[in-house]
Amino acid sequence: MSKSIERVRQAAAAAGLPVEIRRMGESTRTAEEAAAQCGVSVGQIVKSLIFKGETSGKLYLFLVSGDKRLDAARAAALTGETLGRADPREIRDRTGFAIGGVSPLGHLEPIDAYADETLTGYDIVWAAAGAHDAVFSAEPNALLAAAGATVADVAA
Repeated sequence: MSKSIERVRQAAAAAGLPVEIRRMGESTRTAEEAAAQCGVSVGQIVKSLIFKGETSGKLYLFLVSGDKRLDAARAAALTGETLGRADPREIRDRTGFAIGGVSPLGHLEPIDAYADETLTGYDIVWAAAGAHDAVFSAEPNALLAAAGATVADVAA
């Protein structure tokens, strides 16, 4: 098991979130690919989006349903600063995950997290587990609690 996947497993266990990490064998980098691999609707896929505060340099994690887009103005209002896309290399260096495998859990450094409230409307959601083909399922409220995410209306 890769270091990043093991970090996700350990973070989930530490948070009391029982997960079974699955290696799908094919890419789950996009919400559409993940939904096809998991046999669920695109809305049940948790997109883990990393943005960077333009003033503070802080990274922020936004957990959004796979069929939604992040509303940049709402996200900025929540964080109190203008947000920009974080550089992929910086994301890898600071979270320990490459884009396409960013998990809601197990980052190398603490990251403020926000989750779109639409995720709580599903019985089960699927999230990246630290690699381009690794995923796990969880009950949404339990996942968001484990991720320390503030639930808000952040989808466009």
